[in-house]
Amino acid sequence: MKFVVYRVIDYSAPHGHTNLCRYIARKGEVYDVMLNLKQIFISDSATHSIDLIFRHLLKTGDTVLIDDPCYFNFRALIKAHGLNCITLPYGKNGPDVEVFKQVLQFQPKIYLTNSGIHNPTGAALSMQTAFEIAKLAEQSGLIIVEDDIFAEFEYLHAPRYLTLLGLKQVIQIGSFTKTLSAAVRCGYIIAHESIIDQLIDLNIATHFNTSHLNAEIIYQALMDSSYIRHIEWVKKQLQKHMMDAVKKLAALDIHPVVMPKAGIFLWCQLPANIDAAQLSKSCLTQGIILAPGNSFSSAQNAGQYMRFNVAQCIDKKVFDVLQQCLNELKLQDTA
Repeated sequence: MKFVVYRVIDYSAPHGHTNLCRYIARKGEVYDVMLNLKQIFISDSATHSIDLIFRHLLKTGDTVLIDDPCYFNFRALIKAHGLNCITLPYGKNGPDVEVFKQVLQFQPKIYLTNSGIHNPTGAALSMQTAFEIAKLAEQSGLIIVEDDIFAEFEYLHAPRYLTLLGLKQVIQIGSFTKTLSAAVRCGYIIAHESIIDQLIDLNIATHFNTSHLNAEIIYQALMDSSYIRHIEWVKKQLQKHMMDAVKKLAALDIHPVVMPKAGIFLWCQLPANIDAAQLSKSCLTQGIILAPGNSFSSAQNAGQYMRFNVAQCIDKKVFDVLQQCLNELKLQDTA
């Protein structure tokens, strides 16, 4: 017992929790990626990972590519670091390849995207699109940072840029927030050994140490025999609630742009003349928090879209409030 207590309250090894690194290395084999422990760094979260990568690889004024729509915190991090941002339309098969070709003329340093299940659209990258984007990235020397945070929710694994390009041009990040706990923060970075070494130095200088206690808690949970059953149960529940949410939203004339194969998000188009920001504000007065499209997209029509988390759509109140607020906004529009 004394040894265990000492191990979790002492400073962690430079790369982080060794056994958790081994687990992540074994996980990489699913995507035909062979990793060693020197290519993995345990961070405090996926956000912490991106922050370190930006600090190390970029300087103020550099250009970053992101999807449109994309996870809203990507935008916040880009703004915080004083970076330029170019957006790529993201459809049911991945980013628009023709637009990707065009924006390479601006010499972006990084393409930050989701691998696996995309946030917020729920779409999955197709093999053809992945291959074409990987080929263009290889020709231009662009580094792809793929956020693999939703990997455990997949039934069929989408292609990974890490598989296609290897560690020479891809940095992969992930965390255990969605499958285990949002309260016990723990993430990881997979990259070339030289980059990992430099990220460790930067982490020590700016953060000093990552939470070994959190990593130990996560590792013990992953090693528990019930973890696999837990994941399968979660996936089945999400599929059930997603189909239920789609039906209830359809009754309100709200429809998904892409029907996800797995995951927790629905990216939906609202009824004509309904603005997502106004709808969100109206629902908030009744205790329902929604995610309007302009939080994820800079497109002119972003106000026509809303992201729904199916795990939060279990409560009947969500749809009752939506119905009431939609009716009120429609009446205002005709007044």
